Amino acid sequence: MRNTGAGIAITGSGSAKPDSFLTNEDLSALVDTSDEWIKTRTGISQRHLANPQMGLSQLAAAAALEALTMAGLTPESVDLIILATSTPDDLFGSACQVQTLLGASRAVAFDLTAACSGCVFALVTAAQYIRTGVYEKVLVIGADVLSRWVDWSDRNTCVLFGDGAGAVVCQAQAVDNLLGFEICSDGTQNSSLNLAYQGQPKTLKENVAITQGIYQPLTMNGKEVYRFAVAKVPSVIEKALHRANLNASDLDWLLLHQANQRIMDAVAERLGIDSQKVISNLVKYGNTSAASIPIALDEAVRSGQVQTGHIIATSGFGAGLTWGAVIFKWG
Repeated sequence: MRNTGAGIAITGSGSAKPDSFLTNEDLSALVDTSDEWIKTRTGISQRHLANPQMGLSQLAAAAALEALTMAGLTPESVDLIILATSTPDDLFGSACQVQTLLGASRAVAFDLTAACSGCVFALVTAAQYIRTGVYEKVLVIGADVLSRWVDWSDRNTCVLFGDGAGAVVCQAQAVDNLLGFEICSDGTQNSSLNLAYQGQPKTLKENVAITQGIYQPLTMNGKEVYRFAVAKVPSVIEKALHRANLNASDLDWLLLHQANQRIMDAVAERLGIDSQKVISNLVKYGNTSAASIPIALDEAVRSGQVQTGHIIATSGFGAGLTWGAVIFKWG
């Protein structure tokens, strides 16, 4: 076990989005909807979609390579890759495929599934490996291709989701820039948002039967998810701030999972955070699940919004149901 000083720095970010996209006007030709209906209820104008030749692993590797380049690291120097996804190319996981695509031959790699909270849960997981001195350079990737699992005839869900990947590099350092976190789960509300297995019974011999099948399209109770997010997210951010010995007024930026603009506005209002401090790119990409936070962070860093030393509160929330928050200092 290495003696790392038990501190964490987030030193690089990257993102990758498919070139193909679907506008609200395009969707109106598929289902009974309109640009005004979608914008008013969600804040989304378009969403990027992976074509049949593009895999989740390719998107994840492209985002990861950008993050490594920003951090000044080579793939061979990475100790650990955590891939937060609910839509792997392989049901056994895609992190090892990402490792191979990157050429990160030294890295341990595994998938982590926490839906739209995935990037937050993965950041917290990465922090434990660094703080205990096990690893020094950890690549956290959030990536999802939900277009594979959306019912494109359901106007209540197909308007929401897009595909993409984002990544951050976490490194050991003496000063800890991961200031506080809180993560939560509540399986009693699982039915509000899920992508359930759909099996058919198959008899192998007398008194021995199994099920074989596929997964159903994504289903969501939008009203329940909205109530859940508006109630739970401000609270979990406040708990993470308390652990960091900070107040909402100390924040430079609020970076929420990009699910719905109304949710983000409501959370900011409850925390007393000015709307100018809320990072949002939902209008361009829709809900990219585990990818939404790192994509938005990467764009904010590269545009110059987020500067070294800025304090950011980020929170993910979604299926499980799961939710969590991390307070960190960039750079």
